[in-house]
Amino acid sequence: MSLESIPIKLFADGADLAGILEYFKKPYISGLTTNPTLMRKAGIDDYEKFSCRVLEVVRDKPVSLEVFSDEFSDMRRQALKLSSLAGNVYVKIPVTNSLGECSSGLVRDLSAQGVKVNVTAVLTERQVATMACALDPRTPSVISVFAGRIADCGVDPEPVFAFARNELAGLPHCELLWASVREVFNIHQAARSGAQIVTVTHDILAKAIKHSGISLDRMSLETVKMFRDDAIKAGYSL
Repeated sequence: MSLESIPIKLFADGADLAGILEYFKKPYISGLTTNPTLMRKAGIDDYEKFSCRVLEVVRDKPVSLEVFSDEFSDMRRQALKLSSLAGNVYVKIPVTNSLGECSSGLVRDLSAQGVKVNVTAVLTERQVATMACALDPRTPSVISVFAGRIADCGVDPEPVFAFARNELAGLPHCELLWASVREVFNIHQAARSGAQIVTVTHDILAKAIKHSGISLDRMSLETVKMFRDDAIKAGYSL
């Protein structure tokens, strides 16, 4: 199945500016996301300047930018500032701060003001239910369930998505997002789960594009050739 035909919105997830500018032009990319960890790894040292640079180019697709304060009052200030940068900004609010304190009050306040929020780092059904109650049904929003991290703990994430679909049924402008993709197959899992959006890092997007439409027979042959070529390059003998 090609990326164009997958029945789910693909959001490119990264902080490499060249990659962002490349992927946002692709017709099968419906939006963009980033976070402070990705930005730090990419060597970004000016958060606001980088955000504005992205928004200068990306005007017609949603862009999720994350707050990074640990105090809810300052999170609110950062959220309002990020939201004011452009009309296509979704402000990523973590489900809790680093002390484990729930951010539902902040989410409720921002959503009621018309700020488009993307509640991030959601892993449990309880967190989904709490945030569903906090969101204003009139305001566009996103709930990002970190399926990859759930799976890293040895837990099947798909039942969480089934629960979330039911919880969010009364929020017509809220979209369910499958986050922390680990492999190309997760994109297809996300579509199967009923999520409306899946975020995919640039490296996995590149892999998905490279392998799109390749049969398993061809993949098998390419794998055998790789082993053979590496043995020759290494000069192995028996």
